[in-house]
Amino acid sequence: MSQTTSRRPLLAAALSLPLLSAQAEAPPENATLAFKYLDYQDSQPGANRVRVTAPAVSLMTPVGQAWSLSANHIVDSITGASPAYHTEALIRMHDQRRASDISMTHYSELTTATIGASYSAEADYVSRGLSVAGTLSTEDKNTTWNAGLNVLHDTIDPSNQIVSNERKNVLDLSLGWTQVLGTHDLAQLLFGYSRGRGYFSDPYKVFDQRPRTRNHGTLLLRWNHHLESSGGTSRLSYRYYQDSFAIHAHTLTAEYVQPLAGGWTLTPQLRLYSQSAADFYVEHDISSDPFPTNPPATASYYTEEQRLAAYGARTLGLTVSKKLGLWSVDLRGQHYEQRSNWSWFGSGSRNLAPFRARIVQFAVTRQF
Repeated sequence: MSQTTSRRPLLAAALSLPLLSAQAEAPPENATLAFKYLDYQDSQPGANRVRVTAPAVSLMTPVGQAWSLSANHIVDSITGASPAYHTEALIRMHDQRRASDISMTHYSELTTATIGASYSAEADYVSRGLSVAGTLSTEDKNTTWNAGLNVLHDTIDPSNQIVSNERKNVLDLSLGWTQVLGTHDLAQLLFGYSRGRGYFSDPYKVFDQRPRTRNHGTLLLRWNHHLESSGGTSRLSYRYYQDSFAIHAHTLTAEYVQPLAGGWTLTPQLRLYSQSAADFYVEHDISSDPFPTNPPATASYYTEEQRLAAYGARTLGLTVSKKLGLWSVDLRGQHYEQRSNWSWFGSGSRNLAPFRARIVQFAVTRQF
């Protein structure tokens, strides 16, 4: 059993470590092979919920003088239990997803052009995607513009047969600007827009009927500052999200990358998040009505999905990295906690159990 949420790529890759110049990317000099393993567990008071283990492998290699090839493959094994409504009635689930993507990039002095394809399949959900992207730098290589287009076509066939052979089509657009601000600072501005048509409901929730259109826009600001005294780099970002479900979300992220002797690097992270509820989210007001009418009598659309409620969240993380010649090893740990009363605006949705998750990821990379 799986959730029919869209699997969209990130707007752009994270900014790199101390950046003293902004220039069009060059083809990689060496091939890089990486293996990653992720272990995820979430819970609420008195109950563990979803567990995910996800081994992944990725390859980037030069092809000739002006091209590179990138390929990734991941297998998600999902077990545990998911609420049927709000944070109540946990239902057992088990599924496995296999996802792959491949892309080719061409490099010139001031530009790059990338074309890619992706495929993801699980028992009840298949997603196919195509993408194109490009960058353009100015002659002084202090300014870089980028644009991207991604098209996804999804097929949904839930095991409970609530619906059959449903479809969802999503078009993602992104535009970005990266600017050097002196020898120690780099700024980035990214815009994103997504247009979705098709089946957005969750067939495994008891009361869930969502619009067949979902559009959203994002604004992302990043600033990297390199500290000469410590050799470290601070990475700050703010992301604003708004969609046609009336959800407004804010994300603040702060990281500090500190190189140490012997090839070690420490990266602590803090992320703060808050969102409003979808305009068709049904509150869980057990104090006044423990048995509300479901679905609401006059509602065309309704959901009791916790992820569409109003809440705030905090993430604390730490990454430890070690360089060993052509090898590098990373260990990342994160603790995520979500509560309704942590919402930045208003009191948040009522009577939802606190939600927690821990994430551990191990990665090893080898250059050839």
